[in-house]
Amino acid sequence: MSFLSWIFVGAISGWLANVITNNKKRPGCFFNIVLGIIGAFIGGFLIKIMGGRGVTGFNLWSIIVATFGAVVLIWVVRSIQSD
Repeated sequence: MSFLSWIFVGAISGWLANVITNNKKRPGCFFNIVLGIIGAFIGGFLIKIMGGRGVTGFNLWSIIVATFGAVVLIWVVRSIQSD
């Protein structure tokens, strides 16, 4: 996947994860890109453990996987911060 594809997948999935988790702060575009890219790695890892395919390129499946990973990341960070 090209660098530009990672940015687009990251931006879309980061934004979706913020909407799904009802993030009231609404961070900027850069944060969404970073969140989505890290989410793609986490989501790809978790999906591969379950026997599926991870991020495969700039397509709907990759956005779903990256969004899943970003939601997991937000959930973990919120659980650590709430203590």
